[in-house]
Amino acid sequence: MSPLRPRFQPKEPPCTHYCPSATDIRGWLTTIAQSEAYGRTTDQSFEQAFYMVAEKNPLLAVCGRVCPHPCEDGCNRAGLDKPVSINAMERFIGDFALERKLKLRKLTDEQHPEKVAVIGSGPAGLSCAYQLARRGYGVTILEAFPHTGGMLRYGIPSYRLPRNVLDAEIERIVDLGVEIRTNTMVGRDLAYDDLKQQYRAIFVGIGAHRGLKLGVPGEDAPNVMSGVELLHRVNEGERPELGDHVVVIGGGDTAIDAARVARRLGAKATILYRRTRAEMPAITPEIAGAEEEGVRLELLAAPIEILCKDGRAVGMRVQRMQLGEPDKSGRPRPVPIPGDEYTVECTAVIPAISQEPDFTGVGQLKAGPRDWIKPDDRGRTHEAGTFAGGDVVALALATTAIGQGRRAAETIDAHLRGKDLPIDVTLPPATAERMKFSYYKPAERHDVTHMPAPERLEDGDREIATGLTMAEATDEAKRCLSCGMCFDCETCWMYCQNSGFEKLPKGQHFRLKLELCNGCKKCGEECPCGYIDLV
Repeated sequence: MSPLRPRFQPKEPPCTHYCPSATDIRGWLTTIAQSEAYGRTTDQSFEQAFYMVAEKNPLLAVCGRVCPHPCEDGCNRAGLDKPVSINAMERFIGDFALERKLKLRKLTDEQHPEKVAVIGSGPAGLSCAYQLARRGYGVTILEAFPHTGGMLRYGIPSYRLPRNVLDAEIERIVDLGVEIRTNTMVGRDLAYDDLKQQYRAIFVGIGAHRGLKLGVPGEDAPNVMSGVELLHRVNEGERPELGDHVVVIGGGDTAIDAARVARRLGAKATILYRRTRAEMPAITPEIAGAEEEGVRLELLAAPIEILCKDGRAVGMRVQRMQLGEPDKSGRPRPVPIPGDEYTVECTAVIPAISQEPDFTGVGQLKAGPRDWIKPDDRGRTHEAGTFAGGDVVALALATTAIGQGRRAAETIDAHLRGKDLPIDVTLPPATAERMKFSYYKPAERHDVTHMPAPERLEDGDREIATGLTMAEATDEAKRCLSCGMCFDCETCWMYCQNSGFEKLPKGQHFRLKLELCNGCKKCGEECPCGYIDLV
């Protein structure tokens, strides 16, 4: 049998695999980590990192605050100590770019004659508009609400996402030439069929701003409002009268946000959830933050009836639950405990069990009478020239919507220019089994910090999280293992006794000279990042 020979094989790191926006996380982290080796200043590397992320995600500072960072879930660094703090790094780079007023870049100076309409200015619509504008298209965003941002503005409290950060990142997109018309709702102010006559393509990213009802008696009382309605009203500057004890139903992010907003409005807040804390779909740190602020979790509890007096909700009849067999979501099914009921007094009820889009004006795009819009994986709907993404497709993360907006824009560009669609390059995964953890030194993880809970409630709009310092961000970037890609550690070159690796100019890494290889396998066995295969 012939001896095995080395082959350079780039691999997909788990961070990029788990990122719905598919950003080159390893690439921009190592760009920062290798500043000195490449003769760049720290500022130059952070600027370069910004433009690398912005290739696929123009909302870095936003995502660095609101994304639950699924990219960190599979980080191979966990096999050594703790995952790289990717989310905190993204926030730092986003804030760095805003502080230095870095502009987004176009891909071409050519201006195409075709115009594209984007319905909705949430993360999907903004992403699509950005990617089209940088490709030379005239883009008009039609927004039904008075301000831009969609659920980023109306569904996320300002203590998590300051409005000046959101506004600044949107303004950069507008600076590329994107037109935005607020207070303009398709189906009310103009017809979808008219848009089809005026624009060569349409992207629908209207989000899901309508809260679902509980389906229990008493929920039509005036002091019962959905979680999305409460957040929308507060984010518009209102202070709804909630009384002194709010009961929120649900276990997702909207429920947690609604309860924490209620605390900032001066009320006690209790969350009723029909499963246990382990099954709550909300972001774990946000649940912990709510508890720190005095929000009480009432678990294994489901509403039966909202009790009213003089037309207003004054309490709730609640059913005790227990966990049964898994349902189609994979979570254990909540099962009522017969005869085990009790009453909770309250001054307002906030159902936050889920939400749905308002399909006014675009109902013909739905996949069926009871379904939502179901585009293909490139964002194409069954209606020619119309694309869709974001929560109007399925409730998901802001970064998911950003990725869908980008892919739709790429497809629109290919369609209008008569080009082939971009081909997704599939790389083998950079698994933990391929990493040589003994090469790397343990290093402390740097993360955002939070102000003490009592201070958070004193100023309800004040951002509660503080980002990394420049030094912390630089050190955190160096924790990246560069999974599946050469980072010039020179291990292969040092272990090869036959001079089978030739050093190339900086950034080109090494060239293999297989005619000198004796098949000892040391290079592949000692490569710390799994870049070398033995075949």
